[in-house]
Amino acid sequence: MDALELLLNRRSIAKLSEPAPSGTVLENIIKAGLRAPDHGGLTPWRFVISQGKGLQKLADILVSAAKAENSAQSVLDKLAKAPFRAPMVITVIAKVTDHEKIPLIEQYLSAGCAAQSMQMAAVAQGFQGFWRSGPWMFHPAVHEALDLGEGDAIVGFLYLGTPGCSPMKAPERDLTKFVQYL
Repeated sequence: MDALELLLNRRSIAKLSEPAPSGTVLENIIKAGLRAPDHGGLTPWRFVISQGKGLQKLADILVSAAKAENSAQSVLDKLAKAPFRAPMVITVIAKVTDHEKIPLIEQYLSAGCAAQSMQMAAVAQGFQGFWRSGPWMFHPAVHEALDLGEGDAIVGFLYLGTPGCSPMKAPERDLTKFVQYL
């Protein structure tokens, strides 16, 4: 797939099924994430892959955090199902370092770039995905379960699998609403 075509037509697909990326395809996805902009070579990322029984472990982590907040049963039920929307979920973590020249925000953005690169690498190889966030990625119990350090952050959950439908056409946007020149 042409790189520019891929970027200009990027769309998330939420209907994902087996198989999940594996082998060389998965390695390429991870390698693409590791090519994200990285000022100072700090490598401020970590990826936690959940599939198979790992999806249940991720669901249990999310439900446990919600129970700690006395969440409604409807929230618990939704979280128990959330990881199973795809055969693989990669939790993308900004693993940050205090550095006199490289602010934390730059490291968080680098991890976000890693997530985008990983999603594009999946699409380029015939898979699809979507990037999810939400309040539970900030919850201390989730951070503890995934062994995040102080200042570390989950930048998103990247759901990956085989597309169950074709993506909708990317909307055309009026560039003049987003661009100005100095």
